[in-house]
Amino acid sequence: MLAHRILLAAAASGALLLGGCHAEATAPAQHEQVKAGSVDQVDSSQLESLTQQGTAILVDVRSPEEFAAGHIAGAVNQPLESFDPAKVPQEVGKQTVLYCRTGKRSEIAAGKMAKAGEDATHLTGGIVAWEKAGLPIAKGE
Repeated sequence: MLAHRILLAAAASGALLLGGCHAEATAPAQHEQVKAGSVDQVDSSQLESLTQQGTAILVDVRSPEEFAAGHIAGAVNQPLESFDPAKVPQEVGKQTVLYCRTGKRSEIAAGKMAKAGEDATHLTGGIVAWEKAGLPIAKGE
């Protein structure tokens, strides 16, 4: 009972309890504040406008096979399975836009970028929405 009260007192004072039967109270850890990036969305017509203005950098996060079967012209392929926010191309004055087939994988990749402190934009509806809008698709690598 005394041990239980000591543990409760330690928890109430802000100390952390580290698991198991051998729990010990330690001082709260100091954490660095990391600025999270934001995640924006664009639709097909907005992305078309950005590409026509030359202000979009396109990153396709689908598999290499999906990319080869058809992608938005000028896109680079960085599959979600090996996605590294540090390797995403960025250029001053240009907006990096991630896309996939329907928008799910690109939203995950955008979240990874935001967690790494980078702002990210992804295409809602993915390349399916792009094609439905009658916009052009490039084939091959």
